[in-house]
Amino acid sequence: MNDAEFKKYLKKRKVEDQIITKFIEQIKNYEKFLSKENLTLEISLPEKIMEYSEYLVSLGGEFILDFLEAIIYYANFSKRYEFITKVIDISESYNAMDNLYSRVAEFYGEPLRDEIFEDLIIPPLGIHPEKKPEFTKVILKRLEKKIGKEKIVDLLSPCLHGRPPDDIEGDKKLLKEVGIDSFLEKKHQDLIARLEKHRDEGTLEFAQKIDDEIIQCVKENQMIAEGIRDGNIIYVSKLPYQMRKFLDAKDDRMKKFFICYCPWIRGAIKNGTEKEITEDFCHCSAGWYKLYWDQLFEQSIKVEPVLTALNGALECKFAIHIPKSILNTNK
Repeated sequence: MNDAEFKKYLKKRKVEDQIITKFIEQIKNYEKFLSKENLTLEISLPEKIMEYSEYLVSLGGEFILDFLEAIIYYANFSKRYEFITKVIDISESYNAMDNLYSRVAEFYGEPLRDEIFEDLIIPPLGIHPEKKPEFTKVILKRLEKKIGKEKIVDLLSPCLHGRPPDDIEGDKKLLKEVGIDSFLEKKHQDLIARLEKHRDEGTLEFAQKIDDEIIQCVKENQMIAEGIRDGNIIYVSKLPYQMRKFLDAKDDRMKKFFICYCPWIRGAIKNGTEKEITEDFCHCSAGWYKLYWDQLFEQSIKVEPVLTALNGALECKFAIHIPKSILNTNK
């Protein structure tokens, strides 16, 4: 690594000196790890990031977050965007089970939470994501036994990991000006424009590179992005987590694996044990949409999974129920 150039890059992005020192130290430690196999940052594969993160977990995990942040900056500096994809694989929804732990106590009290989580260790940030579903299987079975399936949905529906900030005020204004159908069309066009920009600049849409075929697939399906209204329901489909790999996969199991964003179930889809996880877990993903539309409609609404990779479908589709009061004024 060119320390001086990387440092200059970080300063340009207004990273504080103390953080710069920490990031450079993390990258150098990773280089030492790679050197044991005669590898360098420049020639190493992204999978080595996963291997190193698990090594940090074995040491106690103290520096994992610093390392992952440092790698993201280095990836942007060096244009090794595939490193970012691997960091997202490791970090996506990492706090979901910690939030579930807190939510069970909030809803049902600490004694029941302690009983449900007894003798279990929540997989920490840095562990290989495909190991996480084994924890999910156990905790969901315990929850179902103690509180029942319907109450599990209540726990999951607010989404366990949240979502990045949205332009709620801007979207509220647009929705009021153009109505629901035109709003959905506009958001779909915005997605296409964003994907085209990623394609042209070689950057990532969340965790994936974008090409012409992906853009064409999105253009042909307005359900991807904010969705299409049918009566009092908006039906929306998620862009697959790794759409290029989804399109290239010959096996339906792997297609479903590449569709799914959630590390707490994705590995089970890959190894064929997803039936051990209740389909209700996808109410967490429905909650990701609910967090947005609750704010837009200024009231709590119902969002539910219709089709998901977990229940065997080749898409993740959700139904967003529009309140009558909103529908009457936004047709």
